[in-house]
Amino acid sequence: MRILVIEDNRDILANVLDYLQGKGYTVDCAQDGLSGLHLAVSEHYDLIVLDIMLPGIDGYQLCQRLRDDAQRDTPIIMLTARDQLDDRLKGLKSGADDYLVKPFALSELVARMEAILRRSQGGARHRLQVADLSYDLDTLQVTRQGKALKLNPVGLKLLEVLMRKSPAVVRRPVLEEALWGEELPDSDSLRSHVHQLRQVIDKPFARPLLHNLHGMGYCLAERSNEN
Repeated sequence: MRILVIEDNRDILANVLDYLQGKGYTVDCAQDGLSGLHLAVSEHYDLIVLDIMLPGIDGYQLCQRLRDDAQRDTPIIMLTARDQLDDRLKGLKSGADDYLVKPFALSELVARMEAILRRSQGGARHRLQVADLSYDLDTLQVTRQGKALKLNPVGLKLLEVLMRKSPAVVRRPVLEEALWGEELPDSDSLRSHVHQLRQVIDKPFARPLLHNLHGMGYCLAERSNEN
């Protein structure tokens, strides 16, 4: 699970990051509203932990812009020192899913996160879709134009990262970290795996989806022509 924490208090942020990472979550962070909004819109997250009192734009504005302007339904837990009913109602009306008053126990934060994630998943199947390419995360089945495609585990992980971030460009270090963590292979394994992935998802079809942006990274998207 990938979590975004937007909090300007460095001590609280450090404690939350350490605790969530210790629980196995992948965590990104921002310390102001505008940076947090940019990450929330440009990246995929399973849940956002959002402070209300932020520099730039506050949590209420960020939440509302994420819901109304960006049309994102990522679950949000708001963190705040404000404990009045009107404040809680304002947070929920702006689009938050839950509201946690500071100071809070980190174990309670995780319990609320897990409850929201269970509700948001709702037992439904998880499917990624880019153009006519589909990846069912529950069954690990990949299809394009209704035709089943066979990928090895590394190919499946690479495809998942590219599909989740589509149509954004994913830089090589991001892909390498997703595939191998800190233990990077010595050779240019990423290039080989991208080539194998392209052979499966693109070669049999008329329109390519996987594109190499030289010196930058890769993207999976419909484009007028391949770079």
